[in-house]
Amino acid sequence: MFNETVLKEINDIRVKYPDRRSALLPSLYIAQREFGWLSHEAMLCVSKTLNLPEAEVRGTASFYAMFKNKPVGRHVIQLCTNVSCMILGAEKLVDFIGNKYGVQPGGISQDGRFSLVIMECIGACGTAPAMLVDTDFYDSLTEKRIEEILEGYK
Repeated sequence: MFNETVLKEINDIRVKYPDRRSALLPSLYIAQREFGWLSHEAMLCVSKTLNLPEAEVRGTASFYAMFKNKPVGRHVIQLCTNVSCMILGAEKLVDFIGNKYGVQPGGISQDGRFSLVIMECIGACGTAPAMLVDTDFYDSLTEKRIEEILEGYK
């Protein structure tokens, strides 16, 4: 399932660690980057490539929120709705994103462009509300600012 380039990348990571378990997180990240999410088949490939039990790979992948166990949009919006963000309007921003882009929390927009994930805390309480789009951080959000930001993600 992995192409030669991906296999080489995982093997290059594996040789850096004395214990192959240490290569599991970066290998899962590579698999998710390649396929967009970690399907059963993707986790099985990681298991075989690293010679680790499938249950260990699946357990690790399901433990961390950064790994997706179902298909996601091309871009993942992670919007914080914890106390500071909520007080400063994050709940209205969830509604705005839902209405403007047709994506509800836990879902994918019809065009496959966005997924929306509600986060507990991004750690930006001083500049709330905040969000991540893929791995890019944004704070001091307003509806207008979100619209400007998301325009750059096609």
